[in-house]
Formats: sequence, C-alpha cells, structure tokens
Amino acid sequence: MGNRIFKAILAGVTVVFVGMLLWAMLSLIFMPSWAEVVESALSEEMLYSIWLSLTTSAISVAVVMFLAVSIGYVLARFRFPGHQLLRTVVDLPMAFPELVLGLCLLLLFGQEPLAGWLKQIGIDIVFSKNGIVIAQIFTAAPYATRVVYAAFCSINPRYEMVARSLGCGQWTAFWKVTLPMAKGGLFAGAVIAFSRCMGCFGTVLILAGGTRMFTETLPITLYLNISYGNLGMAMTSGIILILISLGAIVTFEVLTHEVVL
Repeated sequence: MGNRIFKAILAGVTVVFVGMLLWAMLSLIFMPSWAEVVESALSEEMLYSIWLSLTTSAISVAVVMFLAVSIGYVLARFRFPGHQLLRTVVDLPMAFPELVLGLCLLLLFGQEPLAGWLKQIGIDIVFSKNGIVIAQIFTAAPYATRVVYAAFCSINPRYEMVARSLGCGQWTAFWKVTLPMAKGGLFAGAVIAFSRCMGCFGTVLILAGGTRMFTETLPITLYLNISYGNLGMAMTSGIILILISLGAIVTFEVLTHEVVL
C-alpha cells in the first residue's frame, strides 16, 4: 500500500509539471494566427535577427569547441595543483544569471587596460556585433566544456598509452585516437553550444546592447517587441527559438545516449 502511494505521488508530480510545461509551450505555438506568424517571420526585422543569430552563433560555436576540447582534455587527463579550482571556475558561469555574466564582461572589455589594447588594434567589443560573439562564447563555453570533459573521461587513457608505445607522439595519439573516440561527445557539445548561443539574451543585452537592426538577435527581437507591445513579432521569434531548441535537444539526445554526464 505504501509503495503504491509513493509511486502515485511521484507520478502525479511528474504529470502535473510536464503537463503544465507542455501546455505553456503549445500556448505559444497555437495562440497566434499562422498568417500573422508567416507575415512576421518574413519581415525585414525578423529575417535580420535570424541571419545575425545564425551567423554569430556559428562563429561562437567554432571558438567554443576549440576552448571546450582544450580545457576538457586538460581537466580529464592532467592532475595538477589547482585542478579542482579550475573546474570550479570553468563551471561557475553556469550558476550565474546571464545579466551578471554580462555585467562582468562589460567591466572586463569596457575598461582599461583591455579596452585600450583592443581599441588600438581597431576592435570594438562593447555595444557591437563583436560583443554578441564574445557574450555567446562566455555563455556557452562552460556547458560545452562539461559535455566534452565527460566524453574524454569516458575514454580509457590506455588507448593513448598504447598508441604512444607504438611510436605516436602525444599530439598524434590525441588527434588520431582520442578525438575520434570522443566524436559523439564533441558533436553533443557543439549542439549544446549552438543552442545556448542562439538563446543567449542577458549577456548579449548587457555587453552588446539591444539596438534594433544592429545587435538584434532573436532573443533581443522577442524582448524589444514585447516592450513595444508587438505580440505578433514577439511570439513569432519565440516560436522560432522553440523550434531551434527542439531540434538541438533531439540531436543532443541522439548523440549523448551513451555519454555519461
């Protein structure tokens, strides 16, 4: 009797929460008229924000994966004083609100000496498109690093040792043995990074600004149009983000069914 009550409570909590979550998402999808959605999706503003989001996210993911592979491999294979501190620092932005992370980056890139050095070589970060990429990188990198780190940890170091005993250098063993074996985790990390970059809002808003038709990514489009009372555009950008997130999650589940986080 007690087991049945316990299972019923757990099942009830699960059904209620998942049902409300699904209801909320379906409300966004089915509330607007599809004619209005199509019109909004084909507007100049929406097309610009989609293009900007995809372009900056593609650039950011390339940088993020380089960082994730480098840092993930160091954490998985090397032991040194401060190892746990490094893990903590890398993971810490995942616990930050995006607005706080954006403020930290604004202080970093908007003040001397870094701001002066970048200005000397003609690079603008604050309130620019470059700022979007920087914000996305710092937001997505911890998530991708966690996935890639888990993938490297799941690979027995003996495979690399065998390769090196057969004459491979450390770089060759890493490139020809470890990376191919971790490809599922790498793809999953890239998918997660892309999803986080596309959905990055608070960090982008603080560092790059929310200027219409300039630094206007899809989340910024949603925010601006909600502020203006233009629900059609806001809901359309929300639908597009949900579809992108759904695709990313499905891809992630397919690629990580054997990766233990």
